[in-house]
Amino acid sequence: MGCILKGGGGLYSRLVVGAVVLAAGAGERIGQRPKSLLELGGVPLIRRTLIALSGAGVDEVVVVLGHHAGLIGSAVESFPVTVVHNPRPEEGQVSSQRVGLAALTGKLDAVLVVLADQPLINAQDISALIGAWKKRREGVAVLYPEVDGQRGNPVMFSADVREQILAGANQAGCRQWQARHPEQTQAFVTDNRRYCVDIDTLEDLERFERETGHALRWPAGVVA
Repeated sequence: MGCILKGGGGLYSRLVVGAVVLAAGAGERIGQRPKSLLELGGVPLIRRTLIALSGAGVDEVVVVLGHHAGLIGSAVESFPVTVVHNPRPEEGQVSSQRVGLAALTGKLDAVLVVLADQPLINAQDISALIGAWKKRREGVAVLYPEVDGQRGNPVMFSADVREQILAGANQAGCRQWQARHPEQTQAFVTDNRRYCVDIDTLEDLERFERETGHALRWPAGVVA
């Protein structure tokens, strides 16, 4: 942890947090289109995600691209983030996660793995997860939001877990680590359903509009 000044002039520790944003998928279940470029209120979801992370004070952000890299890259080029490419995005989310974790360069206390297709996640939600991390049980190394028994995202874990993932088998990521170490995994139980809303299918688009009253629209450059 770094140190910052207290109001009285003393020092207290500050959590240094990195984030890996996963945006490498092909969008197979939604017509081979980049889900992260769906727009809510005219703003692409990937940009909303980066704004939320910035607003929550996340120190370092890596965006992992693969399929649709050109389109998504253009949407994030104005942000102070590191953009990396998964050379084998067809191998799935774990491969992108590992590429992103390897690209983090700072001395971090904890890492967030973030999906780029969660329309409602905002800075307050990220801050709440970080706050829950600070209050986690002793010995807990992975924290995830849980709403009505349903797992949500983002997931947060220690720098040590990051190192263990990268040192392990290529097909292993955070979910596999949790399966091996359930005693070091904790749910952040909340009623905030924003953690559980993401877009995978056309049915998800319809459900989102029906339940929220807000429509997600494809940008002009993406064929609907």
